[in-house]
Amino acid sequence: MDKMIVYFDDAGYALQLLQPMLMPARRQAPTLWVLVGCAPRVTHHVSKWVTRSARESWRGKWAEKAFEDLVPVLGQGGDQVRTCMATTSLIAQTESLIKVHGPARVLDARRPKVGQNLQPVTAAQLPEQRTMLAMVTVAAGVGLLGVVD
Repeated sequence: MDKMIVYFDDAGYALQLLQPMLMPARRQAPTLWVLVGCAPRVTHHVSKWVTRSARESWRGKWAEKAFEDLVPVLGQGGDQVRTCMATTSLIAQTESLIKVHGPARVLDARRPKVGQNLQPVTAAQLPEQRTMLAMVTVAAGVGLLGVVD
């Protein structure tokens, strides 16, 4: 049985990345999908006004919605699906999931965000290096294209 650990924060984006893997021609054996939901972060400003229990309740509702979009699609064809939420650093979570489920492929299906570096999911993955200078350079390049056109 193939084992796949998938980190995601947006079910629609994750489905786009997983769709090629779900094609019957590419599948050889049933797959165990371990979905790890990475709920969006609550900003510091909001966290000052919302209680811890309200934040946990929101995370639970977010997880229910996200998993109900993915589990039926991934569970087709005899595949097994297990779900969990990211609770520790993602590298530590990956290591603990590999200890529990055995060797597995790891897919980072989180949506990239402008100006935010995503935490790596394995020790071998290099952290993203998006600096403010890079963002300014991209914005200047787009502006220059608009002026030239």
